[in-house]
Amino acid sequence: MIRSTFRASRSSGDVSALVSLPEEARGLLVLAHGAGAGMTHPFLETLADRLGARGIASFRYQFPYMERGSRRPDPAPVLEATVRSAVEAAASFAGGLPLMAGGKSLGGRMTSRAAAAEPLPGVGGLVFFGFPLHAIGKPGTERAEHLARVTVPLLFLQGSRDRLAELDLLAPVVERLGRRATLHVIQDADHSFHVPARTGRRDGEVVDELADRTARWAAAV
Repeated sequence: MIRSTFRASRSSGDVSALVSLPEEARGLLVLAHGAGAGMTHPFLETLADRLGARGIASFRYQFPYMERGSRRPDPAPVLEATVRSAVEAAASFAGGLPLMAGGKSLGGRMTSRAAAAEPLPGVGGLVFFGFPLHAIGKPGTERAEHLARVTVPLLFLQGSRDRLAELDLLAPVVERLGRRATLHVIQDADHSFHVPARTGRRDGEVVDELADRTARWAAAV
C-alpha cells in the first residue's frame, strides 16, 4: 500500500490517497468514498483488497471535508474538482494501465457529475457502488439527468433493498442510457451492501460479487 497526497482543488488544500498496485494488474480504479465515511472505511478496505486479488489496482482518496474531519460534504464544485484532480494524480501511478473511476454512493455520483461536465482524462468507464438516485422516502430521478452526458461505459452495482435507489426507477434510467450502461443487482443487499443473516450469505461474499462483476466488466470495456 502506497500513501500519497494531491491538491484537491484551487480552493482546497492537499488530501490523502491510498494506492494498491497488485502484481500483474490489468487496470486501475480511482475510487471515491461515500458521504459519511472516508477512504479507510472497512467496506472500501475490503473492496480494494478483493479488487486487487482480481487484478484491479485502486487509488482511494479523501474529499476535502473528510480530510478536515468534517461530516458535512463540500459543495458539489469542490467535490467534482477533487474527482478530476484524483484522476490526474492516479495516472502517475497507473504506468499505462487502463483507468476507471467511480465510488461508493456520493463518491460515484460526484464522479459521474465531473465526467458529465467534461470527460475525465484517460478514464474508460465509471463504476457506481450504490448510485444514490434519490433521498430515502423521496423517490425521483433528477439526480440521474446528467448521466446522459457521460460518454464512457457505466456499471451500476446496486442492492435490491437499497432505499436510496428504488429499482423500478433505476432500471428505466439505465435502460435509457443504452448499451453503454450495465445494471447488476445484488439480491437482498441494502445501500451499504449488507445482507440479512436469513439469506445465508455473509457481507464478505457480497464484496466478492462486487469485485468479480467489476473485474469482468473492466475486461470487456
